[in-house]
Amino acid sequence: MKEKFHVAVVGATGEVGRTMLDILAQRKFPIAELHALASARSEGMKLDYGDGKVTVEVLDDFDFEGIDIVLSSAGGSISKQFAPRAVEAGAVVIDNTSAFRYDDDVPLIVPEVNPGEVEKGRKRGLIANPNCSTIQLVVALKPIYDAVGIERINIATYQSVSGGGKKGIEELAEQSARLLNGQDFEAKVHPKQIAFNILPHIDEFQDNGYTREEMKLVWETRKILGDQSILVNPTAARVPVFYGHSEAVHLETEEKLSADGARKLLSASPGIIVLDERKAGGYATAVTEGAQNDAVYVSRIREDLTHPRGLDFWVVSDNIRKGAALNSVQIAELLVAP
Repeated sequence: MKEKFHVAVVGATGEVGRTMLDILAQRKFPIAELHALASARSEGMKLDYGDGKVTVEVLDDFDFEGIDIVLSSAGGSISKQFAPRAVEAGAVVIDNTSAFRYDDDVPLIVPEVNPGEVEKGRKRGLIANPNCSTIQLVVALKPIYDAVGIERINIATYQSVSGGGKKGIEELAEQSARLLNGQDFEAKVHPKQIAFNILPHIDEFQDNGYTREEMKLVWETRKILGDQSILVNPTAARVPVFYGHSEAVHLETEEKLSADGARKLLSASPGIIVLDERKAGGYATAVTEGAQNDAVYVSRIREDLTHPRGLDFWVVSDNIRKGAALNSVQIAELLVAP
């Protein structure tokens, strides 16, 4: 088994790509050689990596021969173009887009939930990173699912603009500044004003009236937990928050689980911090706990007033870190574990 590995980060200049570089350095991933890949317009750019810098290379020209692991977050169409080439060269690609998530032979992995799937990914040469909102949800669901089963999930997500990329972040900042200064603006990235507003719409509408973002929660939750019988009823909204997704989760379990029982299960589970005090401020929020942190936070744990086996709770996490970059690096750590 190798002690150090050749790693390439695709989409290195984006929000997720830069965070991948930060986390690789922070977690001291055993790297022999690191390549930061992006489009030709970014060639030669210097990106932070630990105490040093890494120079951006052009993805289109890059030879993946000798690369062990590729961490990718550059858009689905780009992944479909380069990923087969990287796999053929012998690399294992961990892809952050939706390009391969629903392929039967490509595992969809959250290390705290289904780490055993990594061997399937190693053989296939391709592993899909789930959608950010799904990741934090299933981390919170897993201990409850294992203990008492889950029949039905009602979930409403309140997703930050960083989930839509750099342009979404810039639009929220610009609109907020203009509104506070009495200036006009035009909504370009989001379909309506996002500053001081909530949009009940993320991604494209499907024939059933749900958006694709909402259907990702259905498809991916079932695939990751390995249970197609779970009923998932989602609503996804975009909120004027820069970083961190929040979720209101309502479960119907197969067996009764008390709020205290759920609190104990979740507190003992990897990747989760329970912050659940019944007082003002005794809960996690996207801004104060989620952003810039690695954990999935669970708060407001209580028993449903309307169902004998119902549980309600609030889930918060950083969508760029745990929802994308960190989860990818954790998968890579499973790949290289002795």
